Amino acid sequence: MTLPRFLLALALVFTPGVANAGPTVERVVMVMRHGVRAPIDGEVPAGTLTAAPWPRWPVAAEQITPHGARAMAIRGRADRAWLAALGVMPAQGCPLSGSVRIWTNVSQRTIDSGEGFVAGFAPGCGIAVGHRAAGEVDPLFEALRAHTTDFRAADAIASIARFTGGMDRLVTRHAPELRLLDRILACVRPTCSPGEPAGLRASDDGLGIELTGPIRRTSGIAQVLLLEAAEGMSRPGWGRATPKVLERVGRLHAALFDVFTRSPYMAAHQAGPLGRRVIAALTASDRVALDLLVGHDTNVTALSAALGVDLVSPGYAKNDTAPAGALVMEVLRDARGARFVRLSYRTQTPAELGRLGGKVTTTAMTVPGCARLCPITRFTHLLAGRLAPAS
Repeated sequence: MTLPRFLLALALVFTPGVANAGPTVERVVMVMRHGVRAPIDGEVPAGTLTAAPWPRWPVAAEQITPHGARAMAIRGRADRAWLAALGVMPAQGCPLSGSVRIWTNVSQRTIDSGEGFVAGFAPGCGIAVGHRAAGEVDPLFEALRAHTTDFRAADAIASIARFTGGMDRLVTRHAPELRLLDRILACVRPTCSPGEPAGLRASDDGLGIELTGPIRRTSGIAQVLLLEAAEGMSRPGWGRATPKVLERVGRLHAALFDVFTRSPYMAAHQAGPLGRRVIAALTASDRVALDLLVGHDTNVTALSAALGVDLVSPGYAKNDTAPAGALVMEVLRDARGARFVRLSYRTQTPAELGRLGGKVTTTAMTVPGCARLCPITRFTHLLAGRLAPAS
């Protein structure tokens, strides 16, 4: 029996895998912060007062901890399952040769994070973690230090002032978090971390900027408290840094990025080489299905600012960064051959990292000036237009 034409059309519309099929994911590009590390020397400034000693860490300053390495492996397994569900990776066994590319900065904590991720993602498959030689500067992750753009400190300071309202106003805006941090530190003086007044100036060599004052002094302290929770310490902040409190004082760490990465000028220069690398990865015709770049919080915040989006995820202050938090760009193709980019942010809460859990949250993002599924030419055009040209 021959179906009437209108019934045949309805059958095609509602038949899975025919006209009803949505776009398929072709490849995924991720820009990830490294995993849980020990505090960096000076992250808690000298002279900071507390009512009790700081906890001891099991590794040298700024290195990935054994707990952090295990968390990266767990994250690798979770991302493998997620990518298999998207259809870009097999669920079992080794990925196809050449389908996974991982590149990290030269710092040991980024290399160890990449290797920890691979250990969970594809154990025993021999996936290489690429990076430059020790001592080299990789412009993808340290654009200012590599002198990749025509950076001018005076222009940067003017842009930051417009973006923040000035350093005094930035401090005033975060006065409640500064008081809260003092209560966590429980020092015997009114101010636990005395120091210079708020200020922003060009570095001595003119190739960067230097921040002084309360935000500079306290942002690192807030980050150390968060790392204690992510490390699984039993009493972060001497038992006073609850998850909600950590999220609040995390605004001090996020404020640091308002200065160093999120104003239009700083985002354009900090994200220049990395943004161009992302565009190349999104538009490549090779067979790479996962392109993972592992760097630092400044890389994630600068790229998100260049894209015009805020970092929002459970357990963190807006525009603060999660250990192993990743900006994700999926390239999709529809039945007509049109290609799109879908942007999201994948993170684990500090508590989930602390308990070595496998729950990962994917927060959807929409680039201003585009739809949720952004045509790839539009996405790359918007990003490219917000990057400082190479010098």
